[in-house]
Amino acid sequence: MTSESPAQVHTGSHDLPVPVALDAFMAADWAPSPLPAGAQVPGRALLPDRLERLSARFPGERLVIPAGTLKVRSNDTDHRFRPHSAYAWLTGLTGEEQPDHVLVLEPSGPEGHEAVLHVRPRSPRNTSDFYRDRRYGEFWVGRRPDLDETAALTGLRCAHLDDLAKLLTGPQPPTRLLAGVDARVDGLLAARSHTPAGDAELDAALAELRLRKDSWEVGQLQLAVDHTTAGFEDVARALPDALRHPRGERWIEGVFQLRARSEGNGTGYETIAAAGAHACVLHWIRNDGPLDPSQLLLLDAGVETDTLYTADITRTLPLSGRFSPAQRDVYELVLAAQEAAIGVLRPGARFRDFHREAMRVIAEGLHAWGILPVPPEEALADDSGLYRRYTLCSSGHMLGIDVHDCARARAETYLDGVLEEGHVLTVEPGLYLQPDDETLPPELRGMGVRIEDDLVITADGAKLLSGALPRTVDGVEEWMARLLDS
Repeated sequence: MTSESPAQVHTGSHDLPVPVALDAFMAADWAPSPLPAGAQVPGRALLPDRLERLSARFPGERLVIPAGTLKVRSNDTDHRFRPHSAYAWLTGLTGEEQPDHVLVLEPSGPEGHEAVLHVRPRSPRNTSDFYRDRRYGEFWVGRRPDLDETAALTGLRCAHLDDLAKLLTGPQPPTRLLAGVDARVDGLLAARSHTPAGDAELDAALAELRLRKDSWEVGQLQLAVDHTTAGFEDVARALPDALRHPRGERWIEGVFQLRARSEGNGTGYETIAAAGAHACVLHWIRNDGPLDPSQLLLLDAGVETDTLYTADITRTLPLSGRFSPAQRDVYELVLAAQEAAIGVLRPGARFRDFHREAMRVIAEGLHAWGILPVPPEEALADDSGLYRRYTLCSSGHMLGIDVHDCARARAETYLDGVLEEGHVLTVEPGLYLQPDDETLPPELRGMGVRIEDDLVITADGAKLLSGALPRTVDGVEEWMARLLDS
């Protein structure tokens, strides 16, 4: 075996060697490629207020909010990157070029903070990283803004990512970290014995500050809903092809994914395309089953905008185009529960009120069918809950930049709190009648129905954002017939 030629430069474990001559040639004669003049992140005008409100919660303390890191999918390929929602909300930066970046709110004065964004600069053309680094090099994954460009985009002061380690040396102010997002940042703080105190408080604050949506955020959510509505229409038109495919659920998933990727960042969560008894699995995302015209399809899907706000809508569709009598009965009970729940939404109502109202209707309906073995009021009691055999989960959640938004908020501000103008939430009661449940008559077994809509709390009630998709039995049948004929 001969020694390696000095005229060869190796790059990676399975890359071809790069001759020194090529390396030198690659480093020369590159024209500038600036971003468009005046480019800014969407909603940039809102960022100072968000940062100021967070600053006011933690005077005199350093706050560290990482974007997150790339995660390996298989060997040397990564999952598509999405920054942590708190980082995206505070910086307006939502793209795939954000891995490893870190926002630091540095105390400045007795009460305020300066926001400093630590970012990885562009791959310089006078080194080989831009074409040899498979994970971050621009020839491999695309262009990143440089520090000055990122500052212009966001209005934030930017520093080199490597400066973060230097920042954490010497005397330190009290520090709070959004932990568990970036192991490297966790390790930097732990190595310097600055174990962040009260991280749960920072986590909760970042969630609670997002509970009330401003008009720009509501507009983004409406955009997500509108794209999702178009995706549901695409699915209805594609049903004949999906019915012919042995994995029709996957066909449905793919049709919706096309809309989500073409109009936005993708889906806000894994699409649930559940036909027949699969609809009784609350988070069915295998989507590997066939479609049967005699059954229902439960489609739970949402488009995520480029700004990362997502819709979350569910419709249950008869695959034949028309509900059978049994399917109609189940659907109309769920719809009645949803209508009752929506009817109690208003500022000042307890968050849990709409779920309790939906469950009251469900329990009364199950008892009227002879399924519930005790009276509704007994089944609804805290020490019973027998109705939950048929409807296990809650009837809704906050919605925003996460599909289950603000989940880290304290119970007293969310689950046990009251609704306020600007809250955006889903209302999604359902019945999940398992195929092997012998308490049910045979004609109801293996049927799952959920109806889910997105609403914003207004000054005097709630506005239905997803009203363009029909919800009544007749409305769904007419909608399907129109789309299948188009």
